[in-house]
Amino acid sequence: MAGKKVLIVYAHQDPGSFNAALKKAAVEELSKQGCLVTVSDLYAMDFEPRATRKDFTGPLSDPEHFNYGLEVPRAYQQKALSRDITAEQEKVRDADLVIFQFPLYWYSLPAILKGWMDRVLCQGFAFDFPGFFESGFLKGKRAVLSITTGGSADMYSKTGISGDIRCYLWPIQHGTLHFCGFHVLAPQISFAPGYASQEERAGLVAAWARRLAAIWEEAPIDCTAAWYFGQ
Repeated sequence: MAGKKVLIVYAHQDPGSFNAALKKAAVEELSKQGCLVTVSDLYAMDFEPRATRKDFTGPLSDPEHFNYGLEVPRAYQQKALSRDITAEQEKVRDADLVIFQFPLYWYSLPAILKGWMDRVLCQGFAFDFPGFFESGFLKGKRAVLSITTGGSADMYSKTGISGDIRCYLWPIQHGTLHFCGFHVLAPQISFAPGYASQEERAGLVAAWARRLAAIWEEAPIDCTAAWYFGQ
């Protein structure tokens, strides 16, 4: 798919990690296809995860009673958001596909990635009221989560000690990505690489590369409650 643009939002501290290997495999496979691949390496960038007054370069509408949610859409319209936010928004705006590469922390996102979503996917840029879910401003773009876990697949099953992993994906895939209009693809979950052999880890990386070879042909999931809770 020559000419397609891909953004990889990568959240791991160690360039020698298994997450880094998955990110590298994605860059290599997608580049081989002729895609233009951009990586936002959040830890290397020292990306600020906190949503604060520093996110606004112009005067606040109510500096005495600071309300981030009310200030954001106004600042976006006035082009008064901080440069680190607008730089990431430019990457998202250009992308046909956004890949989120991260380890599962406490059944959720690493704080630095949660902060990226909080600050970058803001009202006015990614959604509005009205203008969410199927009408979200990022409609037409694809998104996929590539996740690593500490536990085995059995642990994250309906009968496992951690419960069905699909339940954890609801607030991320549906409540954030689908809300903003993304076409959400099925997640790529690499279970327990920390307990796998070198051969097994290589197999997980190869499986991700094989999937990416045909990623543009994939249909999005049916991003409704039934996909997460009804099977």
